[in-house]
Amino acid sequence: MTHGRRHMERHVVGRLGWLRAAVLGANDGVLSTSSLILGVASAHASHESVLIAGVSGLVAGAISMAAGEYVSVSSQSDSERADIGRERRELSENRGDEQQELAKIYIERGLDGALATQVAEQLMARDALGAHARDELGISATTRARPIQAALASGAAYSIGASLPLLVAIATPDEMMVRAVTIASLLCLALLGVVGAKTGGSNMWKAAIRVLFWGALAMAVTAGIGAVVGTLV
Repeated sequence: MTHGRRHMERHVVGRLGWLRAAVLGANDGVLSTSSLILGVASAHASHESVLIAGVSGLVAGAISMAAGEYVSVSSQSDSERADIGRERRELSENRGDEQQELAKIYIERGLDGALATQVAEQLMARDALGAHARDELGISATTRARPIQAALASGAAYSIGASLPLLVAIATPDEMMVRAVTIASLLCLALLGVVGAKTGGSNMWKAAIRVLFWGALAMAVTAGIGAVVGTLV
């Protein structure tokens, strides 16, 4: 007797919203805070001043990231609700035309006219609004905007990312701070690039190299500006 095997597939689309916010938040936390620390340290500021700048950057950055993510995703959510409300009104006012519109979508995807009409009719009989939201508007339960989730993920990830260069700055003496924060931050950025790529199913090497390049550039520019300002002041 042959037993059927359940075919299991794992997709990342359902977690793209919070994953994007978390990876972006962690990268920004590491890069912004390390660049801030390097800039202040390169200006020959005291150890205490560097730590105050790092803590201030962590708190302000986390709040800014969470607020910005919430506002951005809320705008997307508002647009989705407006589109769904408009579709609900159209279904109540002219259901026949909406069914033809849905059938046309299926025809464009490769179904013949009769089958497309039958599929549209059966799907609308079960959940007309859901069928139109999914196939006409591209909105589904897995891809809908979630502002609070995105804001919490972004703010928490930023705080975690920013903590690394700050802890390194706390633990190292003045003469080693710039080198230690640079090395630790670049390693962390590379790791974040690999983790984000692996979770999202993309190329890990390409992601790591990309984030290392831009991270090193940002830290070098900030440190250079700090050094110039420190000699002029």
